[in-house]
Amino acid sequence: MVYRVYVEKKAGQTHEADSLLREIQDFLGIHSLTGLRVVNRYDAENIDKALFDSAVNTVFSEPQVDNVSYEVPVGDVVFAVEPLPGQYDQRADSAAQCIQIISQGNRPTIRTAKVYVLSGEVSADELAAIKKYVINAVESREASLDVPETLAIAYATPTTVATVEGFISMDEAALSALLDKLGLAMDLDDLKFLQAYFRDEEKRDPTITEIRVVDTYWSDHCRHTTFSTHLDKIVIHDPAVQAAYEEYLSARVAVYGEEKAAARPQTLMDIATIGAKYLKKQGKLPELDESEEINACSIHVTATVNGEDQDWLLMFKNETHNHPTEIEPFGGAATCIGGCIRDPLSGRAYVHQAMRVTGAGDPRTALKDTLPGKLPQRKLCQTAAAGYSSYGNQIGLATGHVAELYHEGYVAKRLECGAVVAAAPAGNVRRECPAPGDVVILLGGRTGRDGIGGATGSSKSHNMKSLTTMASEVQKGNAPEERKIQRLFREGNVTRLIKRCNDFGAGGVSVAIGELADGLRIDLDAVRKKYDGLDGTELAISESQERMAVVVAPEDVAAFIAAAEKENLEAYRVAVVTEEARMVMSWKGREIANLSRDFLNTNGAVKHAQVEVPASKAVETPDASLKEMAAQLRFASQRGLVERFDSTIGAGSLLMPFGGKNQATPAQAMAAKLPVLPGQQTDAASVMAWGCDPELLSANPFEGAKAAVISSMAKIVAAGADYKKAYLTLQEFFEKLRNEPDRWGKPFEALLGALDAQLHLDAGAIGGKDSMSGSFLDKDVPPTVISFAIAPVKAGDVISNEFKEPGHPVYCFASDGSYEDLKTVWEKFHALCQAGKVKAAWAVDAGGVSEAVMKMSFGNGIGFRGEDADCGYGDIIAELTEDCNFGRKIGYTMEEQDIILDDEQVSVEELYDLNTATLESVYPTKTVETREKVPAFDYKATSYPVPAVKTAKPKVLIPVFPGTNCEYDSARAVQAAGAEADIAVIRNLTADDVARSVEDVAKRIADSQMIFIPGGFSGGDEPDGSAKFITAFFRNPAIQEQVMKLLNDRDGLMCGICNGFQALIKLGLVPYGKIIDTDDTCPTLTFNTIARHQSRIVHTRVASNKSPWLSLTQVGDVYNVPISHGEGKFLASAELVKKLAENGQIATQYVDLEGKPTMDAAFNPNGSVCAIEGITSPDGRVFGKMGHSERIGKDLYRNVPGEYDIRMFEAAVKYFK
Repeated sequence: MVYRVYVEKKAGQTHEADSLLREIQDFLGIHSLTGLRVVNRYDAENIDKALFDSAVNTVFSEPQVDNVSYEVPVGDVVFAVEPLPGQYDQRADSAAQCIQIISQGNRPTIRTAKVYVLSGEVSADELAAIKKYVINAVESREASLDVPETLAIAYATPTTVATVEGFISMDEAALSALLDKLGLAMDLDDLKFLQAYFRDEEKRDPTITEIRVVDTYWSDHCRHTTFSTHLDKIVIHDPAVQAAYEEYLSARVAVYGEEKAAARPQTLMDIATIGAKYLKKQGKLPELDESEEINACSIHVTATVNGEDQDWLLMFKNETHNHPTEIEPFGGAATCIGGCIRDPLSGRAYVHQAMRVTGAGDPRTALKDTLPGKLPQRKLCQTAAAGYSSYGNQIGLATGHVAELYHEGYVAKRLECGAVVAAAPAGNVRRECPAPGDVVILLGGRTGRDGIGGATGSSKSHNMKSLTTMASEVQKGNAPEERKIQRLFREGNVTRLIKRCNDFGAGGVSVAIGELADGLRIDLDAVRKKYDGLDGTELAISESQERMAVVVAPEDVAAFIAAAEKENLEAYRVAVVTEEARMVMSWKGREIANLSRDFLNTNGAVKHAQVEVPASKAVETPDASLKEMAAQLRFASQRGLVERFDSTIGAGSLLMPFGGKNQATPAQAMAAKLPVLPGQQTDAASVMAWGCDPELLSANPFEGAKAAVISSMAKIVAAGADYKKAYLTLQEFFEKLRNEPDRWGKPFEALLGALDAQLHLDAGAIGGKDSMSGSFLDKDVPPTVISFAIAPVKAGDVISNEFKEPGHPVYCFASDGSYEDLKTVWEKFHALCQAGKVKAAWAVDAGGVSEAVMKMSFGNGIGFRGEDADCGYGDIIAELTEDCNFGRKIGYTMEEQDIILDDEQVSVEELYDLNTATLESVYPTKTVETREKVPAFDYKATSYPVPAVKTAKPKVLIPVFPGTNCEYDSARAVQAAGAEADIAVIRNLTADDVARSVEDVAKRIADSQMIFIPGGFSGGDEPDGSAKFITAFFRNPAIQEQVMKLLNDRDGLMCGICNGFQALIKLGLVPYGKIIDTDDTCPTLTFNTIARHQSRIVHTRVASNKSPWLSLTQVGDVYNVPISHGEGKFLASAELVKKLAENGQIATQYVDLEGKPTMDAAFNPNGSVCAIEGITSPDGRVFGKMGHSERIGKDLYRNVPGEYDIRMFEAAVKYFK
């Protein structure tokens, strides 16, 4: 039987519905719509009625914020939207997992939908427009309002894979027809090449699987077909480009030798890679890590860990998901960062920092101006930001820098680019060539239809049908699953079992496993499926996410699988390495693919092209006043975008995305410590920055690409790095080149520009990613080259961008335009940094001195008086402690909050208001706040409870649920305070796993003095609410009994931060001190008023030190604390707040810069009642707070001043002594 329930937010909490109503009225211009409700619908099957009824108020809804009904909502128009069959539905999955935790039985079947209830006299055309706006046909569809008889989906069970009969004898017309019929990414020459192989070598017709596999292997995405095209005729009309081309030819001779260089084809790939090869041959890339395994760019760095010098691998990688994000922005952007993470993760490194650089048209463009066949730029931008941040935030990745570039050309196809940084001790990474008999293990998620054709789809240009014909090509991410793989691969005793590893990205099994060794026999029947009905071809090429293929020796299989199971991961054998160099796939007892490795490696028919580069034109930079620049889209503040991304998880971030006490100066680089394990300390860090100017690249691709490299390096130099230690990776994004020499000329000259900079700055691009299908009908993306530069640094040497103090000289350090002088300037500037004379620095960008001093002033409200200077990319503006003997002094910082530049004078406040207003309608930072005065609570403790049994080193249980991501930060904090951390992974793959986890955790609680529920997104904060997975687990009778024994019989302590606080309050442990069935009178935490994730530094004031956790503080103390949450709004009745205050249970409040509690969203990030950030149980021994007080450490958040350590863990340890 199918049970159904409808859940709707109560009045005052309908942020999603209110926001959508405003968008439809304002953006779609449909004012006949007078009201809108959004109702979540849940269907459940394979569940008994009593369990379903119990789940209604504990899983599907929260009594404090939700209304529940069992009848179809009534309105003028009602329609429902559900995910397409086969698409991953995190809400349904999390609900099923929560219910299984409660029942300890089998997982029920759950299906969800969103019901829209419209009020008003909406016309048929208006209704169609509304439906089109809320239903993206790539991922969802309109759903029936009827209750189905069953949720089971009847899948046709395929038994065979077709052979393409007569293929080897087809004529050109038949081949062309087949090409169109199958929608292949390869061209006719490739198909002829494939035909010749089967006709002459295999002497048989291929299966459809073989054609699909080869199409995937040879796609531009997988094998860089465009970049590998032979350039036969090159005509250059520009002297600068010609000189760089001749330099390229000389480098080829130096690297390959005269004879081989003459015979070797010239390609875009060769231009892109020759720089690093040449510099390596010259001995200028000494840290480069080389291996046959290509997972990510990798260099050796020395890290001092607990006083010992260790060899570490620092890895970095960039990735784009332009095609998927264009057609399904949430899933496309989410899997952009997911795929980017998996590359260095497959290299067995821990990914700890990310950067996002995207490109779009003007997101303020009205709907009426949106191109037919395209999603509105506003929706693309907002939904992609939500997707990328959702995935990155869930997996626990600090996104240290976010930037969006705006150019009309990106309307042709969106740029969705991510870059990541990872690291691991070199000794943890074993790299060996697989030997015959070695076993391939598939690890992680299961296989479905999502992502089928993604590699080939991303190699195509778009047309009017793209949004409706490419549904299955978008991969679906599952961040909690990938987080488990991260945890597994952080264990050296596990990674040392792995000979080689490949992630499942483009091409699925066929590529991920197919590339591991020359000879393989793959058993597709062994591949575990999300659902039935997939045939052998789909199993071979599905790009379902969160999977890894690892090669281990036969004797290590059992150990590896056992280790994976401990981390709640599925792992099983799917293939074996063979002697013969062929890739063989079997399914249903039949070989459905049997291909020669040599043939696969040909990459298809050789492609040829001609290149023509025109003479360059002068690039004009229009003048703009300070006010005009502040308000321009390209220079606008993107704070409302950036603060969606968790920037502090991992407790290693050295720079916040926005600096100064006002957190208003945008950082130009990101910097983080290497990710050592809890109990370890290091000052080894890295700094990374990007460079790209689409306007300059459009006007002059050669100069634009040069500037990109120079800019990226200048930014890390300004951040305190030594340019001689820099390494690069490039991202190229160009139009579909077709067979037109002038179009080929754009990437050709751009890559020569990047090469020119590499060779003269001695910085090699040791990796990169190309995307060569940026066209939509007659529109093309701008020539795009993004340079990412990275260098190792010491944490204490990192410099931020915001002016620090008034009365300091400000210098412009500019070169004469030559590379040699630029290197001299950078070297001298670095010496100033090392001498401690640089307080703040800004690498000159497109806005010159005006942009630099304006944005440097925002952070601390420090003014500037001075003169403009002729500066360009590579030059640096810096605040110094004193005058110096080189560079040009252009002014000084001042206490008056004005920018006085030549004859212009504008207040910092006015410029900031202009700068932040430009994108406020797209990425809001403000909310409609109540102006009521918020009381500052005061409760001073006179004594503290004493535990029944004291211990010198208390044990702290830290449970890890699917979606938990703060366990390492939490363990590090408690260990640093002198406690013992006991991390317990909750396993729930089967009902037996759940039962064993309950038994295991109950025993561990009995052996602990404290429980610390860490932050994260348990169950992805689904279904529609946080911490439901955790509360389901803690409501288990065995767990509940041990928790209450710890608190009541052993006087233990308990705390929860962020997701942990959400669990404590929804269990009733705060404020009641016991686990209860909460009702609508209880307090809760719900969605932020601003209706999005918030990540920044906030200020909290101690309102009560009654709790043992706060015994080392004084009432009135103010602490900085990182926050990162989407559901942190504390809700309670006025009567309950009064009672809590009187009993000293309101522990901390959000305050402004003056230390006063406030409802201002700039300081109270979620709109909490009475600005409440943390509360306690009646006796203070259970403490919950939203701010991440565990994310502390030396040198962190260097650009936001304040005291961060509230000493709560130190106080907790002291309590037991």
